[in-house]
Amino acid sequence: MEDRKPAPATTGQVIHWAFWYDWLIWAITLGQERAFREKQIELAHLAPGESVLDVGCGTGSLAMVAKERVGPTGKVSGIDASPEMISRARKRARKAGAAVSFENAVVEAIPFPDASFDVVVSTVMLHHLPGDARHQCLSEIRRVLKPGGRLIIVDFGGSEKQKHSWTARYHKHAHFDVRKVIPELSEVGLRDVESGELGMRDLWFVRASAPAAA
Repeated sequence: MEDRKPAPATTGQVIHWAFWYDWLIWAITLGQERAFREKQIELAHLAPGESVLDVGCGTGSLAMVAKERVGPTGKVSGIDASPEMISRARKRARKAGAAVSFENAVVEAIPFPDASFDVVVSTVMLHHLPGDARHQCLSEIRRVLKPGGRLIIVDFGGSEKQKHSWTARYHKHAHFDVRKVIPELSEVGLRDVESGELGMRDLWFVRASAPAAA
């Protein structure tokens, strides 16, 4: 049975227009959303049987591609603070026959036990969080990662002057540079941090890992 309990409150921005969000992603990727998601998955180096969490999963596109990669023995979950996003993600997963679990929850209090996931992914979500909430989100991600687990973040990067696409220059996107979260990753205990351009619409990736078990 699907969990219908409302998520706790978040101090971040919550997007309730799920249908139009899909249209926005289509516009951002110039109709190449599948290629966009595949590029993110390649950065994650997913393997069959791994467990994956998509934080701020939106309408579930990335989570469903991840499920294809980890296969029937793998586990994929997605959380989002927007009940509308989760409702649409569940409907899309049912229609596609994708065994992905979606839950209405906030990134400041991820509803999974410690060391639950091999990989955590986040797509154009961190810029919606104020500083304290972002730090708490990263702390929670570190908590739910298994030893040696990986985090892959994709968000807007570069200075305001360096950004060229209309989406990257819009509103708070223009003032956010995902590379600025790198010091915070070290603060919460993640390591082996690297970053680079995604090659699409002023988006950058940041990748990090949890320390391996002693």
